Amino acid sequence: MNQKKNTVLIIEDEPPIRKLLTITLESKGFKAVDANEGRAGARLVASVKPELVLLDLGLPDMDGKEVIKTIREWSQVPIIVCSVRSDDSEVIAALELGANDYVTKPFNPEVLLARINANLRKAVTEEAGEPELTNGHIRMDLVRHEVFLDNEKTVFTPKEYELLRYFLMHRGKMLTHKQILKDVWGPAHADDMQYLRVYVSQLRDKIEKEPSEPSYIITEPGIGYRMEIIKNSDQAAAA
Repeated sequence: MNQKKNTVLIIEDEPPIRKLLTITLESKGFKAVDANEGRAGARLVASVKPELVLLDLGLPDMDGKEVIKTIREWSQVPIIVCSVRSDDSEVIAALELGANDYVTKPFNPEVLLARINANLRKAVTEEAGEPELTNGHIRMDLVRHEVFLDNEKTVFTPKEYELLRYFLMHRGKMLTHKQILKDVWGPAHADDMQYLRVYVSQLRDKIEKEPSEPSYIITEPGIGYRMEIIKNSDQAAAA
């Protein structure tokens, strides 16, 4: 069973650097995807939806600053520029176009990893308001994509993780079937009720003390679901 990993998209035309970055990232538990041209990289941002982009500026088909501009037209994914260009004017231009950070080549892999983790923490905090989500005995680390139940790390598939994250971010709110399907699976699946029923059942099997009598994910008949706000596991058990 695969566990969700942070995906980092590498847009870099030099094979040795792509290989180095891929090895470095995968050794730390990231999933690495790469492109050797700017246009291909921009398309991958849309299709792969990475958590972060590492971008070279000297690309064969277009300048990396144009890639930043293109991505920022529709995505706020964190972008770290990795470039041999060290002039202040290049750094300022990249940052003003929407890059989140700038690392000059040659770089120390450990320093780059620290920058990646810092930008991931900032991104999830801006989206969710905090780097962790908690409810009762559930704790979700949004940076590492890890879930703990009663402080014990528990494996969730990528889609289970996304659905649980959605419920936690909207805990206490009544969510319609179509709203959940559209936001978690995408607009094309807004009517795929069976998807939702199957995954809600799988989540209940993992997070509920008694899945047949759920206290976390409550069914709103004819409407959708609601994740109850539970202060601690004792309350959850008593609910």
